[in-house]
Amino acid sequence: MENTLWQNTVLASSGHVYALVIYTGKETRSEMNSSEPTTKTGKIDLEINHLSKFLCLFMVGMSFMIVCLDGLQSGWYINFFRFILLLSAIIPISLRVNLDMAKVYYSWCIYKDEDMANTIPRNSTIPEELGRIQFLLTDKTGTLT
Repeated sequence: MENTLWQNTVLASSGHVYALVIYTGKETRSEMNSSEPTTKTGKIDLEINHLSKFLCLFMVGMSFMIVCLDGLQSGWYINFFRFILLLSAIIPISLRVNLDMAKVYYSWCIYKDEDMANTIPRNSTIPEELGRIQFLLTDKTGTLT
């Protein structure tokens, strides 16, 4: 074990090393310590995603119900897609764009606010999450959690 060099080891001397790779794969130390980065999503984004999925299913269900009430005649699938196009206004695509623009504007307002000097919002979900704060915790260094 005293002659073993682990992965990511840096030699202090400028000597040469003859090495033999014993094992590479998912069970190496560096691979097991690494993890996939998680994507942080705001609660309002998750709520809008759930609402959009529900409205999409509702639109498809309504289109199918209208076609069934009309009777499944020949070419019913053409009428099905016609009703999907007619009912597509149910899904509010512009809502997502408006919310993203509002997040950018609120972040810019926080950055320019003179009462909060040296405040830099590094994430556009900060303004929406500020209204959902239930507990404010801090440690000795002043780090807010």
